[in-house]
Amino acid sequence: MACKVKWVSDIDRTVLVSNFERLGWVRGSTEGREGDEWNFYWCTVYTTRSIFNLETGYRLTDDQLICHFPNHYELTRKDLMVRNIKRYRRDLEHEGSPLAERDEHGRYIHLDFIPVTFMLPADYNIFVEEFRRNPSYTWIMKPAGKAQGVGIFLINKLSQIKKWSKDTKGNPVTTSKEVYVISRYIQDPLLIGGKKFDLRLYVLVTSYRPLKAYIYQLGFCRFCTVQYTPHMSEIDNMFVHLTNVAIQKHGEEYNSCHGGKWTVSNLRLYLEGTRGKEAADKLFDDIHWLIVHSLKAVQNVMSIDRHCFEVYGYDIIIDNNLKPWLIEVNASPSLSHTTANDRAMKMSLIYDTLRMVLPSTGVPDVKWSKTPSPDVFGCYDILYDEEQAIADAKAKLAQAAGVASGIRSRSRNADASMATSKTGRVMSWK
Repeated sequence: MACKVKWVSDIDRTVLVSNFERLGWVRGSTEGREGDEWNFYWCTVYTTRSIFNLETGYRLTDDQLICHFPNHYELTRKDLMVRNIKRYRRDLEHEGSPLAERDEHGRYIHLDFIPVTFMLPADYNIFVEEFRRNPSYTWIMKPAGKAQGVGIFLINKLSQIKKWSKDTKGNPVTTSKEVYVISRYIQDPLLIGGKKFDLRLYVLVTSYRPLKAYIYQLGFCRFCTVQYTPHMSEIDNMFVHLTNVAIQKHGEEYNSCHGGKWTVSNLRLYLEGTRGKEAADKLFDDIHWLIVHSLKAVQNVMSIDRHCFEVYGYDIIIDNNLKPWLIEVNASPSLSHTTANDRAMKMSLIYDTLRMVLPSTGVPDVKWSKTPSPDVFGCYDILYDEEQAIADAKAKLAQAAGVASGIRSRSRNADASMATSKTGRVMSWK
């Protein structure tokens, strides 16, 4: 790798700085004498917003690269993610795509991977109708723009939502209140050791058009510290219901040695042993499927800029039927670490990411094809390559056309055979 790459970062994390130094990069500046002096910027989403601001932003040069797409929030803000996935399904349905097929209950057969969700306060009346149709369900409320479990709570009574929906004077709130998403709570999660967990998977997107996405092999499970129960007496106990490390690390039963985490490879071994290899394989295929279609759901609304890439943190819950549910996508997954294994994994994640997003010269170049050599993949696997998928589809069509041509040719030969047979000669073909 070239040693002249200049880096800057808003995020003071050892896993970043250590990897920049490992690659021989040098610290740059955002306030140089001749303007910005950097090639690579690992920045916050707020800095990204400033860089691409039409009034205060500036034009990036061909040798500059940053770690967020301009409107990443189309996928990483909870309400927009749900809205885009719903729109994507409707669009496929209008096109008559078999992907949007529904069952006899009206549920999507292939694209049912987000819980039933509403936006509040905008969808308040619609939600109330749904609640009254299914009064036994528990729902989970989350602020649309916050992370790390902040502001989340569960409800199972309409009076709780009515109280939330009014201001301090008891007047209905319709526009000014912070946007929340309210989703049907997954009440039958897969438990291990009696505890609820979710999956954190890392997905690297280097391009949206064409879509190029890679999945990291070293994801992990995050466990609650308290045994799970759906009983209403524990509805307010976030140590039972929320897997966020930011919450669980304050629990009395938190284990700082393993941090309440399990590797994805351990999860797969556990599932193969308890549910069988076929079931485990299907689960991970379903997870990859939902990730790809969540990316496709925002593909056409995402602002395309070749200076950008993004490492998303996907949070997925598995229910007791081994059905995966997409909970949310994080634009800035935590780079802090709670254990030695956690640190090693994130060091590897950043190193492999840096090698994946740069051409062989080691210097950012917007003219690069964004097709890394397999020898720099590290622990990344190809999740979806749209260019390759299109090429494969064309090859299959060509093959099918060739087969059809062969059939027509055989048909003509058969006609000839029938004609000659009338003269007393029998002809056969295979």
